[in-house]
Amino acid sequence: MPSFPTLPKKRLPAGRPRGWYESYHRRLKAMRLAIALMNSGVYRPKVATNRRIRTVAEQIGERPPSDATCTMVRSLIRREGVR
Repeated sequence: MPSFPTLPKKRLPAGRPRGWYESYHRRLKAMRLAIALMNSGVYRPKVATNRRIRTVAEQIGERPPSDATCTMVRSLIRREGVR
């Protein structure tokens, strides 16, 4: 898969509850996976199975996503497909 330039990283705000940071990183990972899936031609949530999402995660160098992250990826694909 082609590599695209990314924006510079910013520091996260300090003092938030741990759950906020976990949620933040889960959303970022889901967005990266949704973009990679859409770049590979997957535009419908039904086609984005957990197995396919985990395969793409391996291809782009991400750790295998949880079931919750896979659900979030499908949700993002659904939202982007409407436009």
